[in-house]
Amino acid sequence: MSRSPDTGRPDGRADGRPGGRSDGSAGGVDVVCVGETMAVLSCAGPLGAGTGLVVGTGGAESNVAVALARLGHTAAWVSRVGADPFGRIVTESVAGAGVDVRGVVVDPDRPTGLYVKDTAPGGAGVLYYRSGSAASELSAADADRVRARGARVVHLSGITPALSARAAALVGRLLDRGSGDGALRSFDVNHRPALWPPDTAGPVLLGLARRADVVFVGRDEAERLWGTPGPEDVRAVLPGVPVLVVKDAEHGATCFGADGSVFAPSPPVDVVEAVGAGDAFAAGFLSGLLDGLPVELRLRLGHAAAGAVLRSPGDTLEAPPEEAARIRGLAGRRTPSRVSR
Repeated sequence: MSRSPDTGRPDGRADGRPGGRSDGSAGGVDVVCVGETMAVLSCAGPLGAGTGLVVGTGGAESNVAVALARLGHTAAWVSRVGADPFGRIVTESVAGAGVDVRGVVVDPDRPTGLYVKDTAPGGAGVLYYRSGSAASELSAADADRVRARGARVVHLSGITPALSARAAALVGRLLDRGSGDGALRSFDVNHRPALWPPDTAGPVLLGLARRADVVFVGRDEAERLWGTPGPEDVRAVLPGVPVLVVKDAEHGATCFGADGSVFAPSPPVDVVEAVGAGDAFAAGFLSGLLDGLPVELRLRLGHAAAGAVLRSPGDTLEAPPEEAARIRGLAGRRTPSRVSR
């Protein structure tokens, strides 16, 4: 596909919508997600008490891939893991959700990243052990593995450029609109203060977001990074992004596009744990975009996916939310069936 010089979107579409659904039969997928996934150690009680640890996985980009697979799309994840048990656990977990992991490289010299959740009262919160991880060696040389997936959408986040200068170069390469692959570029700002402070991250993430076709950002993180207190202020610093989604927690989300803005309120949710909800929202919205749903229904599908994660103790979408079929039904769409690999 060629990009329209007027819109910067594939085929000149005003809504940033990619072409037809991929069935994965020729190696192409609907979405390829790129970034680090770590092993997660968590415990029911205080970590210091030496209670039993449970091993899980956690990574923003693979969370999106898993959610999209569970929403009926073909999804791939590209990354690097260590040649260690944690790397095997991570890769098998993501693959077990129906995600294509053929683009994951096993690094014999560097470990899989790790974080520990000590969230009991008085606990240390989240402890990261990711410096020098295998994924920090992601580089522009990995772009070919991403493009080999033949995706309609390439999804990235602001976590990856914080890992290393090499990983930042990969994100920059994948946002290059001159690659000729025709894929939409989706970018979740996803600022992590533990990785880099706002004064360092702000200009970098703004520059990357301005190069994407679809951008997700929280109102609070945008204010922290760019001093933009409201959705319209965020739009003012990202005026050329074809599809900009500003999330405002329990209040709702606003999507800015060529035809103006659309707001969808967040439905009430009894929150169990918030981790991963933003990734699920992005997956729900992208699912609606891939299926050509109207903007309001894309936002509602994003809220439905996020709500399902908020109501669970896990970080990933375990199954399509009941609301998904109803939302698609409003547009005359059926829930897509899973495609076997």
